[in-house]
Amino acid sequence: MRKKNALILLAGGRGKRMGSDIPKQFLDIGGEPLISRSLKTIQKSDLIDECILVSGADDIAAIRDIVDRGGFDKVSHIVTGGAERYLSVVNGVLAICEKSGCEAFDGKPEVILIHDGARPFLDDEIIKRCLDNVSEDQGCVAAVPTKDTVKIADENGIVTDEPPRKNVWLMQTPQCFTTDVIYKACLAAKKDYEDSKQNKDIKLPEITDDAQMVKMYLGTKIKLVMGSYDNIKITTPEDIQLAEKILEAKIGHIS
Repeated sequence: MRKKNALILLAGGRGKRMGSDIPKQFLDIGGEPLISRSLKTIQKSDLIDECILVSGADDIAAIRDIVDRGGFDKVSHIVTGGAERYLSVVNGVLAICEKSGCEAFDGKPEVILIHDGARPFLDDEIIKRCLDNVSEDQGCVAAVPTKDTVKIADENGIVTDEPPRKNVWLMQTPQCFTTDVIYKACLAAKKDYEDSKQNKDIKLPEITDDAQMVKMYLGTKIKLVMGSYDNIKITTPEDIQLAEKILEAKIGHIS
C-alpha cells in the first residue's frame, strides 16, 4: 500500500515582474488560467490524494470559482498566504497538520509536496521521482543541471567565484518532505517570524525555498532529482511566450 500524499499548490503571486495588473496565476496559457494546468495534473494523478491551495486573500473567490468550475475535488482547502513565500508554505502545512479530519482520506498524509502554481508543466514523472527519493532523513527537490556557466559576483558586478558547472543545479518544484519533517520546520520558521515581530533586533534569514528552510532548521539532507527543462516558472512576459511554445509542442506530441 503506497503512502498517502498531499500537495500544497502556491497561487499567491502578484506578477510584478510580469508588468501585469492580473495576478500571474490567472494569466491565460493556451486558453485557460495558468493555475488550471497544475490543478488538472493533480486531479488526474494517482500519486496525489489531496491538494491545499494557498492564495492571496483578494484572490480566494476567483480561485474557488476555478476549482468549482473545473471539478477539482482533490482541493480540500483554500487558505490565505503569508507575507513571504515560506510563510504561505507554513499556512498550507498547518492547514494539513492541524485540521480536524480530512475529506480526502482518513489521517494525515505521510508526504507533502510543495509546488509553485506558476509552473504549469508539472507531470507525474517528476512527482514520482520526488516521491521515490523522499524519506524521514532526506527531503527531495526537482531540479535541472545548469546549461550555462555560473559566476558569483559582488554588489558591484565583480566576479568573486566560479563554481564548477557540473555541481550547479537550478531549483524547481515540487519540493517533497515527509509530513513530520516539513511540519517541524514550519513550526520553527513560524516561531522565528513571530519573535521577530516582537523584537525588531531579530534579523530573519532570507528563505527562498522549502529545502533551504528544512535544511536550516532541521539539518535534513536534501536530494536533487531530475525535474524538466519544460518545468519553467512563469515570471516575465518572455516566459508566457515560451510556455505557449512548450504547450504547442506538447499538444502536437499528444496528437
